[in-house]
Amino acid sequence: MSAKEKIKHPFYSLTNNGMNEGTTTKLRNASRSDSNFVYAMLESSEAGISMPTSNERMKKYGPNEVQHDKAPSWLKQLFKAFINPFIFILLVIAIISFVVDVWLAAPGEADYKTIIMVAVMVIFSALLRFFQEFRSNQAADKLKSMVKTTATVLRKFMGKREIAMTELVPGDIVFLSAGDMVPADCRIMQSKDLFISESMLTGEALPVEKTFLPIRDADTKQPVELNNLCFMGTNVVSGTAMAIVVATGNRTYFGSISKTILGNRPETAFDIGINKVSYLLIRFMLVMVPVIFLVNGFLKGDWMQALLFAIAVAVGLTPEMLPMIVTANLAKGAMNMSKHKVIVKRLNAIQNIGAMDILCTDKTGTLTLDKIVLEKHLNVLGAEDDEVLKWAYLNSFHQTGLKNILDKAVLEHVELHDYLKVEEYFMKVDEIPFDFQRRRMSVILKMRNGNHLLICKGAVEEILDLCSHSFDPGEDKELHLENDKVIPMDKKMHNTVLQTSKKMNEEGLRVLLVAIREFDGKHPLTYSVQDENNLTLTGFIGFLDPAKPSAKPSIAALQGLGIGVKVLTGDNEIVTKKICNDVGIPVKNIVLGTELETMTQQELADRIDDVSIFAKLSPLQKVRVVKALREKGHTVGFMGDGINDAAALKEADVGISVDTAVDIAKESADIILLEKDLMVLRKGVIYGRRTFGNIIKYIKMTASSNFGNMFSMLGASAFLPFLPMLPVQLLTQNLLYDISQTAIPWDRMDEDFLKKPKKWDASSIQRFMFFIGPISSIFDFATFALMFFYFKANSPELQSFFQSGWFIEGLLSQTLIIHMIRTKKIPFIQSWAATPVVALTTLIMLVGIAIPFSPLAPMLKMQPLPLSYFPFLFGILTCYCLLTQFVKTWFIKKFNQWL
Repeated sequence: MSAKEKIKHPFYSLTNNGMNEGTTTKLRNASRSDSNFVYAMLESSEAGISMPTSNERMKKYGPNEVQHDKAPSWLKQLFKAFINPFIFILLVIAIISFVVDVWLAAPGEADYKTIIMVAVMVIFSALLRFFQEFRSNQAADKLKSMVKTTATVLRKFMGKREIAMTELVPGDIVFLSAGDMVPADCRIMQSKDLFISESMLTGEALPVEKTFLPIRDADTKQPVELNNLCFMGTNVVSGTAMAIVVATGNRTYFGSISKTILGNRPETAFDIGINKVSYLLIRFMLVMVPVIFLVNGFLKGDWMQALLFAIAVAVGLTPEMLPMIVTANLAKGAMNMSKHKVIVKRLNAIQNIGAMDILCTDKTGTLTLDKIVLEKHLNVLGAEDDEVLKWAYLNSFHQTGLKNILDKAVLEHVELHDYLKVEEYFMKVDEIPFDFQRRRMSVILKMRNGNHLLICKGAVEEILDLCSHSFDPGEDKELHLENDKVIPMDKKMHNTVLQTSKKMNEEGLRVLLVAIREFDGKHPLTYSVQDENNLTLTGFIGFLDPAKPSAKPSIAALQGLGIGVKVLTGDNEIVTKKICNDVGIPVKNIVLGTELETMTQQELADRIDDVSIFAKLSPLQKVRVVKALREKGHTVGFMGDGINDAAALKEADVGISVDTAVDIAKESADIILLEKDLMVLRKGVIYGRRTFGNIIKYIKMTASSNFGNMFSMLGASAFLPFLPMLPVQLLTQNLLYDISQTAIPWDRMDEDFLKKPKKWDASSIQRFMFFIGPISSIFDFATFALMFFYFKANSPELQSFFQSGWFIEGLLSQTLIIHMIRTKKIPFIQSWAATPVVALTTLIMLVGIAIPFSPLAPMLKMQPLPLSYFPFLFGILTCYCLLTQFVKTWFIKKFNQWL
């Protein structure tokens, strides 16, 4: 099965956690078993494996590295820049033109104008795309983080040594300490105070406590929920451990995810949309060009001249500037976004971000600070109380063990240090360190009165079981150690504590209890676990990874742009719900990973629009949600930075990551933010919509103008005794018109256009073409009548006079249409184009008028026009603008859209 199919069928050969089934079984067996069995299972020992064994296993399992997509070589990127349906058409036209104008031409009459013109358009468009994407890929490569690439390993007969991470094999014994990246999927064999951050893997903000004890019910849990396993790519926050390697390379959790995202990306909304529009215009051209060729051939009898004219018409009908205009628009958008700390790796993502109507985002670090803070310190009655914070501060300050992330959050309250005189008034005499069975730790301090004070901090159930009393804060609801009375921990108080703890948990807080006990100063300094009883409860401390201050206004701004926000996280639903409420994401329904697993694709599709939070998701479940949203017609953006986000980033229409993300996430992303801020994303959305607006302007202008021209060409070919315009004149007019449109990327969009997501709609372009295109034909026929009947240019001898008149009228009407179509408002009164557009269109109109009077006229077989022609021209163009504005107003009322 191909990599692309694996993305489409994400559960193929993988368990629902995203891992290979064989690896999952192996990890569960290792987790469930005691150390002797684990060593036997992996054919290893406490002394590690020998060098010959390592070499054998390297041949069997391969190096410990993960497959990933690399940026293609510059040659491949250059080749891909030329793959475009319109470029193919232009190349076919160039070949036909070469055959007719050069190969079959009489000696000395070879004409290279068409070939050169077409070649310049093709090369300019392709090189512009190539340089922009090549530069962005280089910038993204520079962002690749420099990770530690060595591991400390124990080898039999060789002892401890540092080796390259890629040289690890199953059965190797590795040593971990604070700051290390876990080098493979491992079973912990010995540990002390070990905390590992798995946020990049699971989305859980808090580091996870790890232990070496066997977990007998391992078969009922997902591997990532087993706390005696640690996984490749996660980081050791504190503590030390000795572990045995169970899986390496692509067999690891990280590797399993990486494998699913290799290969081609699924087609995005941009790819699908531009292809539909391209084929609409190509079909139109394939119908019209043969008709014009046949009409001219039969009526005029000169089939070679008819063929040359048909080629010129084909060039005129081909929106050959489409690749260039699209690329120039996207490249300009990318340059604008780079000024706002956004790197665009794939140009098409700019339009996709403008079309995005659903943003799926991870929680940790995107909506939150990715930093644990002490949010609440409450007494037993649930009221804020600084006295509780004092006890917690004294406990965290005086402990000598490795301070975990919660202790660091308590110690952020540095203002208490001098106020409490923590070192002068309290001298540490002993400590009972933290362990995983007790889930608490105590310090014993000597106070100024000579007595010893034991301060114990830990998990709610464990501390509560040890408390015989609690402080009654009294009516003022504030704790005063000397004044407040101590009351027994009766059933009522016990329930009150549990209720308060539950309430805090529901607010997304991680809750610890703080309790104390006073001992006589003569107590021997051999404090132990047995002394942690008959404690007096002081209160609660609650920790949270809080919402970013910028998240709420950013979410409101995105919602104001018509973008719905859904949270897809590996974290639990309680914390996620609290953060969503804080940042203004409406919490409608919540679906957990376990529930999603039982849903059919149809059930998911039926419910997905009404769900705002998907929690406890595995990486491939995130892919499934993104895929289901896309299948319902949404253009989906996905924002994430962890290993667990990589597959979803690739499945989305636009994958958004940050510069601090893991490498695999940055490789999967289309856009990389240099600031993890959703407000930057809002700017990206506006640039995307502006870019799309300018692209659609060009397409609608070109399609309607070409459609009108074909009516005019057919009519003129049928009734005139000569060609209405020579091929060289048609190509010149087409080139000038194309040049006038090159300023479109610098144009602005009306504010109301930017308020809603914009998508490709081929039927809208077709409708626009049929209603707006023929307007120009009315005034072309008026010009034909003027030249034929008024100026008497009605014979082949006077055809250059006729052709000069239509050349100017045709070019000016096409150029004016730019201003008529670019806005739904009244041009020049309610809405002005950007200065470059006004300047360039004015210049092209002046050049067009000047050509019949210039030295180029004989070469183009034109002649000067009398001054009496120009008042008529002014009247025709004025009527053309007025009628177009009238039809535009009707069209907007009828179809409720313009661009």
